[in-house]
Amino acid sequence: MNILKNILAVIVGLIVGSLVNGALISISGSVIAPPEGVNVKTLEGLKAGIHLFEPKHFLFPFLAHALGTFVGALMATLIAATHKFKFAMAIGVLFCLAGIANVIMLPAPMWFNITDIALAYLPMAFLAHKLVTRKNVQ
Repeated sequence: MNILKNILAVIVGLIVGSLVNGALISISGSVIAPPEGVNVKTLEGLKAGIHLFEPKHFLFPFLAHALGTFVGALMATLIAATHKFKFAMAIGVLFCLAGIANVIMLPAPMWFNITDIALAYLPMAFLAHKLVTRKNVQ
């Protein structure tokens, strides 16, 4: 039974984290409008216009990556029967790998790539785990 709960923890963590990430990305353009003429609906359009982005345009992608990882790791920690820290960090690593793929696919500014990889994934998974385990100890 523990093995099934642990597998479920990873699956739910990935799905819920991805949904949070996708939801934030999908509303980002309505909160902070992309530069005029940039098509953010396709990878090609994003690549073609990313040089027009200002720092404010990278706020929602960072939040999407950080909060998606945080919520995914939170779910994994809550659901896992054993090795909760390992499963939370596994979510962080999997989301980080997706972030690295994003760095390879999109020519974003180096300051964003470094900030995103350094702060949005493993630290968020760690914080989610700490929040759950601290809450359960008290």
